[in-house]
Amino acid sequence: MASKKTRNDGDDLRGASRLAVEATKSVTDLVEAMHHAIGGGPDLLGRPLAVPVRLMTAPVYGSIRAITKLVGVTLDVALAQLQPLLGERTPGPEREAVIAALNGVLGDYLAKTGNPLAIEMRLHHEGHPLTLDEASLRESLSRVGGKLLVLVHGSSMNDLQWLRRGHDHGAALARDLGYTPVYLHYNSGLHISANGRSLADLLERAVLAWPAPIDELVLLGHSMGGLVSRSACYYGEVANHVWRSKLRKMICLGSPHHGAPLERGGNWVDVLLGISRYSEALTRLGQIRSCGVTDMRFGNVVDEHWEGVDRFAFGKDTRTPLPLPEGVACYAVAATTGLDAGGKLPGDGLVPVDSALGRHIKPELTLAFPEAHRSIAYGTGHLDLLDRPEVYRTIASWLASEPITPAGTIST
Repeated sequence: MASKKTRNDGDDLRGASRLAVEATKSVTDLVEAMHHAIGGGPDLLGRPLAVPVRLMTAPVYGSIRAITKLVGVTLDVALAQLQPLLGERTPGPEREAVIAALNGVLGDYLAKTGNPLAIEMRLHHEGHPLTLDEASLRESLSRVGGKLLVLVHGSSMNDLQWLRRGHDHGAALARDLGYTPVYLHYNSGLHISANGRSLADLLERAVLAWPAPIDELVLLGHSMGGLVSRSACYYGEVANHVWRSKLRKMICLGSPHHGAPLERGGNWVDVLLGISRYSEALTRLGQIRSCGVTDMRFGNVVDEHWEGVDRFAFGKDTRTPLPLPEGVACYAVAATTGLDAGGKLPGDGLVPVDSALGRHIKPELTLAFPEAHRSIAYGTGHLDLLDRPEVYRTIASWLASEPITPAGTIST
């Protein structure tokens, strides 16, 4: 059977306690900064009370930090001792969903601090992590064939969430077209380029250990998963990986190739809060979000897109073009909450139609999805891309030797 590396209840509690301790310390810093700003007196008079306020409040805030640190260490030790008593159990979908969301928002911090809640990138099958050697793969997989499908989930999600309202694109493609589906599980709070590089390495290991000759490799990415897939293609080419020569098709569902307004909106909040020194400390709340989230402001997929840039500073899109991978048939599905093609189409609630289809006002940044490889799903939200029958028919038609006419979508 599959290697089952289950998350330990003790790890969950210990990780949560560390996070709570750090959150308490961060809020203490925030309140102290606001106290100094308000109690220091007016700027017009040179803030004459700033030094006295700082001196008087330092012991109070110092004590809070010291107690928090002591409590945190004590909880960590206690939970480590309780871990054998807590035992292990197979993670449920609800807990996995919460952990995935936490990694989406704070995953870079969790990884940096070695928090047990940080997700380690693995390939999964039927909810279980795969061990990448030939014997283990043959034993773990219900089907071992030459058509390998890798599904890459979106931000703050996990491999189990491809199943929605009783439908799973991977399982359906296995049933209808004979693919062997495996599902990536990863920390979506890390930089997209970091996950792309790790996915490239993981695919190389998987392809080299695959128990059958691979005729066709397909990447199917939802939301951020499409960006991670594009990034993996780039780093796979740089490393001259074997799997890149096996990759035949890549499909992106609602991927923010040129960013998402929601992240840009969060960036504006940072700017507006910073206008006044009384609200400036609150910008720390806006800066909790992970680098995986801020990468989606413009759609950063390689290191060069974000290196040397303050990810919380307001700025323009300075990305250098990264074309779609050569020798791969690339497809894009956009969703719109609009019901017909009239006028300017709204997005899917998170990603604009143009961004999902790779279109950009700058021709050099536009992704060259062929017109026949672009599709729009009407009356569809961002998560609906995971289970709408018309979306599945579009995917299947692109992957099948005999086209299936998609209902409810059009090519643009």
